[in-house]
Amino acid sequence: MNDWQSVLFLCTGNFYRSRYAEAWFNHEAPRHGLLWRAESRGFRPHLEELPLSHHAAERLSVRSVPRILTRREPGRVEESDLAEASLVVALYEREHRPMMEERFPRWSERIRYWNVPDIDEAAPAAALALVECEVEGLIRQLRSGHALGAREGVKVEF
Repeated sequence: MNDWQSVLFLCTGNFYRSRYAEAWFNHEAPRHGLLWRAESRGFRPHLEELPLSHHAAERLSVRSVPRILTRREPGRVEESDLAEASLVVALYEREHRPMMEERFPRWSERIRYWNVPDIDEAAPAAALALVECEVEGLIRQLRSGHALGAREGVKVEF
Protein backbone atom coordinates (compact mmCIF):
# COMPACT_ATOMS: atom_id res chain seq x y z
CA MET A 1 0.00 0.00 0.00
CA ASN A 2 1.28 3.44 -0.95
CA ASP A 3 1.14 5.82 2.03
CA TRP A 4 2.28 8.85 0.05
CA GLN A 5 0.02 11.61 -1.22
CA SER A 6 0.91 14.04 -3.97
CA VAL A 7 0.61 17.69 -4.81
CA LEU A 8 0.70 18.77 -8.44
CA PHE A 9 2.04 22.25 -9.18
CA LEU A 10 0.89 23.83 -12.45
CA CYS A 11 2.18 26.80 -14.40
CA THR A 12 2.34 27.83 -18.00
CA GLY A 13 5.68 26.45 -19.21
CA ASN A 14 6.71 24.03 -16.44
CA PHE A 15 10.14 25.57 -16.70
CA TYR A 16 10.45 28.04 -13.84
CA ARG A 17 7.82 28.54 -11.08
CA SER A 18 6.16 25.13 -10.92
CA ARG A 19 9.48 23.33 -11.20
CA TYR A 20 10.91 25.38 -8.35
CA ALA A 21 7.77 24.72 -6.26
CA GLU A 22 8.12 21.00 -6.96
CA ALA A 23 11.76 20.87 -5.89
CA TRP A 24 11.26 23.12 -2.84
CA PHE A 25 8.27 21.07 -1.66
CA ASN A 26 10.12 17.78 -2.18
CA HIS A 27 13.03 19.19 -0.20
CA GLU A 28 10.96 20.59 2.68
CA ALA A 29 8.10 18.08 3.14
CA PRO A 30 10.26 15.21 4.45
CA ARG A 31 11.96 17.60 6.89
CA HIS A 32 8.50 18.15 8.41
CA GLY A 33 7.57 14.48 8.51
CA LEU A 34 5.07 14.63 5.67
CA LEU A 35 4.44 11.61 3.50
CA TRP A 36 3.85 13.79 0.47
CA ARG A 37 5.69 14.34 -2.76
CA ALA A 38 5.29 16.93 -5.49
CA GLU A 39 5.10 16.76 -9.25
CA SER A 40 4.75 19.60 -11.72
CA ARG A 41 3.33 20.16 -15.17
CA GLY A 42 2.59 23.02 -17.55
CA PHE A 43 -0.19 24.05 -19.87
CA ARG A 44 2.27 24.85 -22.67
CA PRO A 45 5.62 23.27 -21.80
CA HIS A 46 8.60 25.48 -22.45
CA LEU A 47 10.67 24.56 -25.49
CA GLU A 48 14.12 25.66 -24.38
CA GLU A 49 17.35 23.76 -24.82
CA LEU A 50 17.83 23.93 -21.06
CA PRO A 51 15.55 21.63 -19.07
CA LEU A 52 15.09 24.18 -16.24
CA SER A 53 15.10 27.96 -15.96
CA HIS A 54 18.52 29.25 -14.94
CA HIS A 55 16.76 31.39 -12.29
CA ALA A 56 15.25 28.30 -10.68
CA ALA A 57 18.46 26.29 -11.08
CA GLU A 58 20.56 29.02 -9.45
CA ARG A 59 18.20 29.42 -6.50
CA LEU A 60 18.08 25.65 -5.98
CA SER A 61 21.87 25.65 -5.91
CA VAL A 62 22.05 28.56 -3.45
CA ARG A 63 19.50 26.83 -1.20
CA SER A 64 21.37 23.47 -1.48
CA VAL A 65 18.35 21.74 -3.00
CA PRO A 66 19.30 18.89 -5.36
CA ARG A 67 17.91 19.33 -8.87
CA ILE A 68 16.90 15.68 -8.84
CA LEU A 69 13.90 16.80 -6.73
CA THR A 70 12.26 18.21 -9.87
CA ARG A 71 11.40 16.73 -13.26
CA ARG A 72 14.12 16.24 -15.82
CA GLU A 73 12.30 18.37 -18.39
CA PRO A 74 9.03 20.29 -18.82
CA GLY A 75 5.87 18.22 -19.14
CA ARG A 76 2.34 18.95 -20.34
CA VAL A 77 -0.56 18.58 -17.90
CA GLU A 78 -3.14 15.95 -18.78
CA GLU A 79 -6.43 15.23 -17.07
CA SER A 80 -4.97 12.02 -15.64
CA ASP A 81 -2.39 14.16 -13.77
CA LEU A 82 -5.21 16.13 -12.14
CA ALA A 83 -7.13 12.98 -11.24
CA GLU A 84 -4.11 11.23 -9.72
CA ALA A 85 -2.99 14.14 -7.52
CA SER A 86 -4.25 14.50 -3.97
CA LEU A 87 -4.03 18.28 -4.31
CA VAL A 88 -3.51 20.56 -7.34
CA VAL A 89 -2.08 24.08 -7.11
CA ALA A 90 -1.82 26.51 -10.04
CA LEU A 91 0.88 29.08 -9.40
CA TYR A 92 -0.86 32.25 -10.68
CA GLU A 93 -4.63 32.54 -10.63
CA ARG A 94 -4.93 35.42 -13.11
CA GLU A 95 -2.88 33.51 -15.67
CA HIS A 96 -3.86 29.91 -14.97
CA ARG A 97 -7.56 29.99 -14.12
CA PRO A 98 -8.47 30.87 -17.75
CA MET A 99 -6.23 28.04 -18.96
CA MET A 100 -7.93 25.62 -16.57
CA GLU A 101 -11.39 26.81 -17.63
CA GLU A 102 -10.52 26.36 -21.29
CA ARG A 103 -8.72 23.03 -21.10
CA PHE A 104 -10.16 21.37 -17.97
CA PRO A 105 -13.40 23.21 -17.16
CA ARG A 106 -14.66 20.68 -14.64
CA TRP A 107 -11.42 21.06 -12.66
CA SER A 108 -11.12 24.86 -12.58
CA GLU A 109 -12.99 25.25 -9.28
CA ARG A 110 -11.50 22.12 -7.72
CA ILE A 111 -7.91 23.31 -7.47
CA ARG A 112 -6.06 25.92 -5.43
CA TYR A 113 -4.67 29.06 -6.97
CA TRP A 114 -1.71 31.02 -5.72
CA ASN A 115 -0.59 34.45 -6.90
CA VAL A 116 3.01 34.01 -7.97
CA PRO A 117 3.53 36.10 -11.11
CA ASP A 118 5.77 35.13 -13.99
CA ILE A 119 9.05 36.80 -14.85
CA ASP A 120 7.37 39.54 -16.90
CA GLU A 121 5.62 40.82 -13.74
CA ALA A 122 8.00 40.00 -10.89
CA ALA A 123 11.75 39.71 -10.50
CA PRO A 124 12.86 36.07 -10.20
CA ALA A 125 14.26 36.54 -6.69
CA ALA A 126 10.92 37.92 -5.47
CA ALA A 127 8.80 35.34 -7.30
CA LEU A 128 10.87 32.39 -6.11
CA ALA A 129 10.87 33.72 -2.54
CA LEU A 130 7.08 33.91 -2.80
CA VAL A 131 7.00 30.29 -4.02
CA GLU A 132 8.99 29.30 -0.94
CA CYS A 133 6.55 31.16 1.35
CA GLU A 134 3.54 29.57 -0.34
CA VAL A 135 5.06 26.09 -0.14
CA GLU A 136 5.94 26.58 3.52
CA GLY A 137 2.36 27.73 4.22
CA LEU A 138 1.02 24.67 2.42
CA ILE A 139 3.28 22.42 4.49
CA ARG A 140 1.97 24.05 7.68
CA GLN A 141 -1.60 23.38 6.52
CA LEU A 142 -0.83 19.78 5.66
CA ARG A 143 0.83 19.22 9.02
CA SER A 144 -2.13 20.69 10.90
CA GLY A 145 -4.71 18.56 9.07
CA HIS A 146 -5.14 14.87 8.64
CA ALA A 147 -2.59 14.74 5.87
CA LEU A 148 0.55 13.11 7.25
CA GLY A 149 0.00 10.22 4.87
CA ALA A 150 -2.70 8.53 2.90
CA ARG A 151 -4.59 5.37 3.52
CA GLU A 152 -6.55 3.48 0.91
CA GLY A 153 -9.25 5.80 -0.40
CA VAL A 154 -8.40 8.75 1.88
CA LYS A 155 -7.48 12.16 0.48
CA VAL A 156 -6.60 15.55 1.95
CA GLU A 157 -8.81 16.82 4.76
CA PHE A 158 -8.89 20.44 5.93
